[in-house]
Amino acid sequence: MSTGAQVMKLFVAQLKTMFREKAVWFWNLFFPIILMVLFMVIFGGGGDGGDFKAKVALVNPVPSASSDSLEAGLRKIPVFEWKSEQAVDSAQADTWVKDKDVDAAIVLPENGNSGDIRLIVNTENESNATTQAIRGILDQYVQRASFAAAGIEPAYRLQTSSVSSSSKDLSSVDFLMTGMIALSVAQAGLFGMVDMVEIRRSGLLKRLRMTPLRMGLYGLAGMMVRFVLSFVQIVLLSVIGIFGFGANLDLNIPVLIIAFFVGVLAFNALGYLISSFSKSIESYMGVANITSFLMMFISGVFFATSSLPDWLKPVTQVLPLTYFVEGMRDGMVYGSGLFSSSFWIGIGILALWGVAAFSIGALIYRKGKVEVR
Repeated sequence: MSTGAQVMKLFVAQLKTMFREKAVWFWNLFFPIILMVLFMVIFGGGGDGGDFKAKVALVNPVPSASSDSLEAGLRKIPVFEWKSEQAVDSAQADTWVKDKDVDAAIVLPENGNSGDIRLIVNTENESNATTQAIRGILDQYVQRASFAAAGIEPAYRLQTSSVSSSSKDLSSVDFLMTGMIALSVAQAGLFGMVDMVEIRRSGLLKRLRMTPLRMGLYGLAGMMVRFVLSFVQIVLLSVIGIFGFGANLDLNIPVLIIAFFVGVLAFNALGYLISSFSKSIESYMGVANITSFLMMFISGVFFATSSLPDWLKPVTQVLPLTYFVEGMRDGMVYGSGLFSSSFWIGIGILALWGVAAFSIGALIYRKGKVEVR
């Protein structure tokens, strides 16, 4: 039998073995989908474009022409959803805030004409993003209302615009979708080598070595199966992201293929390394879980690494998932070209991780440090 025919038979056999396992379907396909949908609903706006809304109540203690004018202006702010179309008293507003029926209560000046406009929020929500947004919007409105009341035209105005390395507007949904895709492929590699522990523990690996089968072809077929699994993950998650949440893609196919190919090899090599010193499936899963958990929150999957504390940023610069996430985003949403030096530096570091992990793992297997039957 030719080498190609042997690889194909091993590929088909391992493909059937993998997809017969219900755990593979759940952990490699359904679980990443559930996780991505959950995070995109929470942080991506649930497909509605991420429009910010805040539910508020209004207290107008002493109605007057001035306070009525302020109230009319506040009710025109589109991001505010009013609990009541009419102003309520302070006691009712306090109750709504305490019961979290509203995000905040706005209290107009006590004397009806001028003075402080108070913002009342629940203590538990004092520092959250919604409160900060309401405070910023209200502060801006008060400044504009004060200038208008004094008949002053502001000398300066703030105009905000944004630019991105993507040829299209990059949204939080695009950012999150590509991060989740990279995380899913990485986890498939980290956890996918658990069968190596089982075949070694059961003695199958030892028996395979005693047959004419070339172990290199066996490993090659296994890698082909994992490439297929990772490709299915990318397609499934992309389809859900695009049609379920309105994500945009700006594909650069060569960049995407390189990042995908190197990333799959690197994380499968890490899984291979973990399998080399794990004496049981439980110990393998423990190490893989810790490795995955530590990387997923500081590698730019859910939020940009630039938002992390300064002391933590150097750690992110050595983690392979950081460069895999960036590489996938370069190929899927940024549309970065092959001539980007940052892309090749990231791919180089990712490849080094793969080579080092595979070399150490192969050395441990060759030395027979782990007991086999």
